[in-house]
Amino acid sequence: MDRFEWFVEKAVEIGVDRITPLLTERTERAKLRIDRLQRVAISAMKQSQRFWLPHLDDFTPLKNLLAEALPKQRYFGWCEGEHAQSMQSYSSTQDALVLIGPEGDFTVGEAEILLSADFAAIALGAARLRTETAALAACMWMSLAQQR
Repeated sequence: MDRFEWFVEKAVEIGVDRITPLLTERTERAKLRIDRLQRVAISAMKQSQRFWLPHLDDFTPLKNLLAEALPKQRYFGWCEGEHAQSMQSYSSTQDALVLIGPEGDFTVGEAEILLSADFAAIALGAARLRTETAALAACMWMSLAQQR
């Protein structure tokens, strides 16, 4: 939980619009204290002098997220299979959604579902990253691309 709170704090400081914890086959925790995460987010918003608070969802099953209206730019970090480099794929002129899997990554079945839903598999660098580090790296490269 501490790691997820750390991610929420840093993602808010960077300026994300929405944070959606996913329920996947390998998700280890099935409950969040949204009230506590909301306080972390508010504190980070004030610290970074942001004028908006990102939407913070409760745990959402992957299939439920895929049923929503999604932006055209859809990515998921994946350690296996073929994938593009993240910085070469993203266009900062359009909204985007990036999914990062749990510890142990998305399963092959989940990756196939994402690929069939027009998500592109991306790499976030040469090293295998912890979930919260990968999520923060994705947020950061999108933020930097928007500043170009």
